[in-house]
Amino acid sequence: MSLRLLLVRHGLSSFNLEKRIQGRSDDSTLTELGIEQARSTGKTLSTIPINSVYSSPLQRAQSTASELIQASSQNVSLTLDEKLLEIDLTPWSGMTEEEVSKKFPKDYAIWKDNPEDLVLNNSNNQSYKPFRDLIDQSKEFLKNILSKHSLESNETIIIVAHNAILRCIIIQLLHEPKDIFQRLRLNNASISVFNLFNSVNKDLQVQIETLNNTVHLDRGLPENKNNNRIILVRHGETDWNRQGRFQGQIDIPLNENGKAQAQAAAIFLQQVKIDQAFSSSMSRPKETAEIIIKEHNKVKLNLTDGLKEIAHGLWEGKLESEIQMNWPDLLKEWTESPERVIMPEGESIKDVWNRAIKAWKEICISLGPKETALVVAHDAVNKTIICYLLGLTDSDIWMVKQGNGGVTIIDMAVNSKKKPVVTCLNLTSHLGGVLDQTATGAL
Repeated sequence: MSLRLLLVRHGLSSFNLEKRIQGRSDDSTLTELGIEQARSTGKTLSTIPINSVYSSPLQRAQSTASELIQASSQNVSLTLDEKLLEIDLTPWSGMTEEEVSKKFPKDYAIWKDNPEDLVLNNSNNQSYKPFRDLIDQSKEFLKNILSKHSLESNETIIIVAHNAILRCIIIQLLHEPKDIFQRLRLNNASISVFNLFNSVNKDLQVQIETLNNTVHLDRGLPENKNNNRIILVRHGETDWNRQGRFQGQIDIPLNENGKAQAQAAAIFLQQVKIDQAFSSSMSRPKETAEIIIKEHNKVKLNLTDGLKEIAHGLWEGKLESEIQMNWPDLLKEWTESPERVIMPEGESIKDVWNRAIKAWKEICISLGPKETALVVAHDAVNKTIICYLLGLTDSDIWMVKQGNGGVTIIDMAVNSKKKPVVTCLNLTSHLGGVLDQTATGAL
């Protein structure tokens, strides 16, 4: 039982097209392409029963929501909520980014690098902190949503809003990790999926199922702005994934569905330039990587033990029900506080974190200018890497979903002082549908 939130950024607007600062200005309207994007999003979501739609009252968001509802052919009401208004950048609204950078160079640099420190003056010459105000606004919005919709309702809610407020909502969902605002990307008309449910100890548990999915817009992956890019993929399905057995470092091969998932990923990535390829040394990611790079001539596959799956020790090969019989307390702690668990005769998440992040950094260093690398690994390994990139910790691995054959995109900043951006997370649309329908078995 859970509550599903679908976060949708509004379609391309006139100000987006002209690279103008929008903020809370309502002079920006949807372009023709923006209207098409909203309709494409609605059609994509038409097979998912929607219970409620909330939207910012600004017309670019409200129009997106209206077009989306109509295209989805669902009888659902639209609620306008001022808590979904975009960040208040009134002194800059309507100006191009270039104009702001020239007229207010120090403030613009703060906005780009440390938005939480930005201070502006309103029309009454009173100072305010737009980012901190938006964080408070996002808290209020989520508080109101959770008061109206139960975590056990199995409802699906669409939230249509703007780039900054949606990123602030994500920050709240992930318990405010440091500097995450700059690590996220949300394209126009993108779909992000979050699952909210009660954990064993009754606390709010949040899972990122998908982030910044734009596949439905017939654009494939979001544009790469001349940065180094890493395509992180989880291996295809195995029989043990399907059965829910803990695999760990037992070298179980792909099953036929897993091979089909790898082939679907290969077709999805066929038009992407791949310069290097890396894989865990185990057979299931290695075969997945080989299927993908078959479409890319002369790309050598590099194998690394640092990307091997977590060693589950005595749990390997067992179903959860079997582990429950012999290690009930340890299994309970694994589901509640995974960072505290050392698998019997196996590894801890901290062990995986240390070797996986070391391997990740070595891969990043090996890339030449503007190169794209494919990296294929495992559930726990990918989760630790993504947590690291999002500023989360080893206690947060259950916040991240990694479906078999799912694709995550990381763009490295040209400026080495800036953090990498998680451009997309766990795209599985190439496997059928915007929701992740892959096996939900053990690691």
